[in-house]
Amino acid sequence: MLEVRKSRPEDFGQIMDIYRSAQEFMIASGNPDQWGHFYPTEEMVREDIRTGIGYVICDGEAICGACALCEGAEPTYQQIYEGGWLNDEPYITIHRIAGKEGCHGIVAAASDYCKSIYDNVRIDTHHNNLVMQRQIEKNGFVNCGVIYVEDGSARVAYHWVRE
Repeated sequence: MLEVRKSRPEDFGQIMDIYRSAQEFMIASGNPDQWGHFYPTEEMVREDIRTGIGYVICDGEAICGACALCEGAEPTYQQIYEGGWLNDEPYITIHRIAGKEGCHGIVAAASDYCKSIYDNVRIDTHHNNLVMQRQIEKNGFVNCGVIYVEDGSARVAYHWVRE
Protein backbone atom coordinates (compact mmCIF):
# COMPACT_ATOMS: atom_id res chain seq x y z
CA MET A 1 0.00 0.00 0.00
CA LEU A 2 1.32 3.41 -0.95
CA GLU A 3 1.73 6.02 1.75
CA VAL A 4 2.06 9.79 1.48
CA ARG A 5 4.49 11.78 3.63
CA LYS A 6 6.13 15.20 3.60
CA SER A 7 9.30 15.28 1.58
CA ARG A 8 12.64 15.78 3.31
CA PRO A 9 15.88 17.36 2.08
CA GLU A 10 17.45 13.93 1.62
CA ASP A 11 14.63 13.05 -0.84
CA PHE A 12 15.63 15.83 -3.25
CA GLY A 13 17.69 13.72 -5.69
CA GLN A 14 15.04 11.04 -6.01
CA ILE A 15 12.31 13.65 -6.48
CA MET A 16 14.26 15.34 -9.26
CA ASP A 17 14.85 11.96 -10.94
CA ILE A 18 11.08 11.33 -10.86
CA TYR A 19 10.37 14.75 -12.38
CA ARG A 20 12.99 14.29 -15.13
CA SER A 21 11.49 10.91 -16.00
CA ALA A 22 7.99 12.44 -16.04
CA GLN A 23 9.19 15.20 -18.37
CA GLU A 24 10.52 12.62 -20.82
CA PHE A 25 7.32 10.58 -20.58
CA MET A 26 5.10 13.58 -21.26
CA ILE A 27 7.20 14.66 -24.25
CA ALA A 28 7.13 11.13 -25.69
CA SER A 29 3.36 10.91 -25.07
CA GLY A 30 2.48 13.96 -27.16
CA ASN A 31 2.53 16.51 -24.34
CA PRO A 32 5.80 18.42 -24.88
CA ASP A 33 4.54 21.81 -23.68
CA GLN A 34 3.25 21.21 -20.16
CA TRP A 35 6.61 20.67 -18.43
CA GLY A 36 9.15 20.38 -21.25
CA HIS A 37 12.61 19.92 -19.75
CA PHE A 38 12.28 22.91 -17.44
CA TYR A 39 9.48 22.30 -14.92
CA PRO A 40 9.56 21.92 -12.04
CA THR A 41 12.90 23.60 -11.37
CA GLU A 42 15.34 22.46 -8.72
CA GLU A 43 14.70 25.70 -6.85
CA MET A 44 10.96 25.04 -6.86
CA VAL A 45 11.40 21.53 -5.48
CA ARG A 46 13.80 22.77 -2.78
CA GLU A 47 11.25 25.46 -1.83
CA ASP A 48 8.45 22.86 -1.71
CA ILE A 49 10.53 20.83 0.75
CA ARG A 50 11.53 23.89 2.79
CA THR A 51 7.97 25.22 3.10
CA GLY A 52 6.40 21.84 3.82
CA ILE A 53 4.19 21.60 0.72
CA GLY A 54 6.37 18.94 -0.94
CA TYR A 55 5.21 15.35 -0.53
CA VAL A 56 6.43 11.95 -1.64
CA ILE A 57 4.41 8.82 -2.28
CA CYS A 58 6.18 5.75 -0.93
CA ASP A 59 5.94 1.99 -1.20
CA GLY A 60 7.61 1.07 2.06
CA GLU A 61 10.87 3.02 2.06
CA ALA A 62 10.97 3.38 -1.74
CA ILE A 63 9.88 6.74 -3.14
CA CYS A 64 7.52 6.14 -6.06
CA GLY A 65 6.08 9.60 -6.65
CA ALA A 66 6.13 13.26 -5.74
CA CYS A 67 3.75 16.20 -5.63
CA ALA A 68 3.04 19.51 -3.96
CA LEU A 69 -0.09 19.89 -1.85
CA CYS A 70 -1.16 23.49 -1.42
CA GLU A 71 -3.81 24.52 1.08
CA GLY A 72 -5.73 27.71 0.49
CA ALA A 73 -6.77 29.74 -2.51
CA GLU A 74 -4.84 29.03 -5.70
CA PRO A 75 -4.40 32.35 -7.57
CA THR A 76 -4.82 30.77 -11.02
CA TYR A 77 -8.15 29.26 -9.89
CA GLN A 78 -9.77 32.64 -9.21
CA GLN A 79 -11.13 32.74 -12.75
CA ILE A 80 -12.51 29.62 -14.43
CA TYR A 81 -13.87 29.55 -17.96
CA GLU A 82 -16.21 27.22 -19.85
CA GLY A 83 -17.71 26.01 -16.58
CA GLY A 84 -17.41 26.65 -12.87
CA TRP A 85 -16.16 25.17 -9.62
CA LEU A 86 -18.51 22.88 -7.73
CA ASN A 87 -18.39 25.23 -4.71
CA ASP A 88 -16.37 28.04 -3.17
CA GLU A 89 -15.46 26.21 0.04
CA PRO A 90 -11.83 25.90 1.28
CA TYR A 91 -9.79 23.36 -0.69
CA ILE A 92 -6.40 21.77 -1.16
CA THR A 93 -4.74 21.65 -4.57
CA ILE A 94 -2.57 18.87 -5.95
CA HIS A 95 0.28 20.29 -8.04
CA ARG A 96 3.34 18.82 -9.79
CA ILE A 97 2.28 15.19 -9.36
CA ALA A 98 4.50 12.60 -11.00
CA GLY A 99 5.36 8.96 -10.55
CA LYS A 100 8.42 6.83 -11.06
CA GLU A 101 8.26 4.65 -14.15
CA GLY A 102 6.68 1.31 -13.29
CA CYS A 103 4.94 2.60 -10.15
CA HIS A 104 1.17 2.59 -10.21
CA GLY A 105 -1.45 4.28 -8.04
CA ILE A 106 0.37 7.58 -7.53
CA VAL A 107 -2.63 9.80 -8.35
CA ALA A 108 -4.93 7.59 -6.29
CA ALA A 109 -2.62 7.72 -3.26
CA ALA A 110 -2.26 11.51 -3.39
CA SER A 111 -5.99 11.97 -4.01
CA ASP A 112 -6.97 9.63 -1.17
CA TYR A 113 -4.59 11.43 1.18
CA CYS A 114 -6.08 14.82 0.28
CA LYS A 115 -9.63 13.49 0.53
CA SER A 116 -8.84 12.25 4.05
CA ILE A 117 -7.97 15.77 5.25
CA TYR A 118 -10.16 18.03 3.07
CA ASP A 119 -13.74 18.04 1.81
CA ASN A 120 -12.67 19.77 -1.43
CA VAL A 121 -9.73 18.87 -3.62
CA ARG A 122 -8.74 20.55 -6.88
CA ILE A 123 -6.23 19.66 -9.56
CA ASP A 124 -5.50 20.73 -13.12
CA THR A 125 -3.56 19.42 -16.08
CA HIS A 126 -2.64 20.32 -19.64
CA HIS A 127 -5.23 19.50 -22.31
CA ASN A 128 -2.63 17.27 -24.05
CA ASN A 129 -1.98 15.24 -20.88
CA LEU A 130 -4.55 12.56 -21.62
CA VAL A 131 -2.89 10.03 -19.28
CA MET A 132 -3.28 12.39 -16.32
CA GLN A 133 -6.82 13.37 -17.31
CA ARG A 134 -7.83 9.69 -17.23
CA GLN A 135 -6.21 9.20 -13.82
CA ILE A 136 -7.85 12.31 -12.38
CA GLU A 137 -11.30 11.30 -13.64
CA LYS A 138 -10.78 7.70 -12.49
CA ASN A 139 -10.27 9.09 -8.98
CA GLY A 140 -13.64 10.84 -8.85
CA PHE A 141 -12.78 14.36 -9.97
CA VAL A 142 -15.23 16.34 -12.10
CA ASN A 143 -14.07 18.39 -15.09
CA CYS A 144 -15.15 21.94 -14.19
CA GLY A 145 -13.71 23.99 -17.05
CA VAL A 146 -10.52 25.76 -18.02
CA ILE A 147 -8.10 27.84 -15.98
CA TYR A 148 -5.03 29.74 -17.15
CA VAL A 149 -1.70 29.38 -15.37
CA GLU A 150 0.86 32.15 -14.85
CA ASP A 151 2.40 31.80 -18.32
CA GLY A 152 -1.04 32.20 -19.89
CA SER A 153 -1.45 28.61 -21.04
CA ALA A 154 -4.73 26.78 -20.51
CA ARG A 155 -5.29 23.86 -18.16
CA VAL A 156 -8.25 21.52 -17.68
CA ALA A 157 -9.52 22.12 -14.13
CA TYR A 158 -10.97 19.39 -11.89
CA HIS A 159 -12.71 19.38 -8.54
CA TRP A 160 -13.68 16.67 -6.06
CA VAL A 161 -16.22 17.35 -3.31
CA ARG A 162 -17.12 15.07 -0.40
CA GLU A 163 -20.83 14.24 -0.55
